[in-house]
Formats: sequence, C-alpha cells, structure tokens
Amino acid sequence: MTKTWILVANASRARCFERDASNAPLNEVADFVFPHTRLGGEATGEATDGDISGDAGKGHGRTAHAGTQFEPRTEASAKDLHSFARQLADFLNKGVAAQRCDKLALIAASRMLGELKPFLSPAAEKMLQRSVAVDLTYYQGAELRQRVNEALSLPG
Repeated sequence: MTKTWILVANASRARCFERDASNAPLNEVADFVFPHTRLGGEATGEATDGDISGDAGKGHGRTAHAGTQFEPRTEASAKDLHSFARQLADFLNKGVAAQRCDKLALIAASRMLGELKPFLSPAAEKMLQRSVAVDLTYYQGAELRQRVNEALSLPG
C-alpha cells in the first residue's frame, strides 16, 4: 500500500502526516516548532510596547476597561525561515531515503514553500506529487483533514 507524507507548515510550525489512501485519516508522524520564532521582541528579550505584564498576548490595554490586548503576529526573519526550511527538508529527505513514504505533498504558507522546495533532494523532488501555498497549521482533527483534502484536490 502506498504511503503519502503530507507536510503542513508555516514559518514557525510544521506537522508531517502520513496516510494510506486519499481519504484515509491523517496520522501524525512528526511535529516541529521552531523555537526562535516568537511574538514581539520576546526572542531578543526586549519588552514590546503596551505589554505591561511581560508576556506576549497578555496584559491590560491602555483604556480604563478590563480586557486583553493582543500583540500582532510577527513573521520569522529570513535567516530563521531558511534554517527551519532546511530542518524540515532534511526530515523529508531522510524519510524518502529510508523508504518510509512513497509520495510527498507540501501544504505550506507561500514563503515557507519557496524556502523549502530548493532543499529537497532529487529523490524527494521525484516523489513530490503536489505543493499548495496555503497555511493550515492552525487546524486540528476533522477540519484539518477536510482542508487538506480540499487543498490537494485543487487544480494544479
């Protein structure tokens, strides 16, 4: 039976799934979180403006009412993205070399997809069936499975 590895990734998180058929459940093979990608200035130890408590995403707004103030999501630097893409490609390349899968599919944010593809080995490139530029890292369970199926069925 053919096994397909499906990598779902963005600049800070990636999950690799395996499945036997096009509508089979997704079984997680690996989960990657890039530790240098943080919200605000947390990675450098700097406090962010408006962050009174010191924890990104928590704190009190500057208004008199109680509430939560969320800091905007920041993208990984080009160097961090490059390093994370290399780590993911190395994992995929080793899996292909060890014959743990027969096909590959990449579903990633477009910037990550552009960084990742050049690091794939010739054998992994040959197994690559689809690459789709969409970020599905925030989905879980049945919704993730549905969105993966939709992404892989898009005309390509």
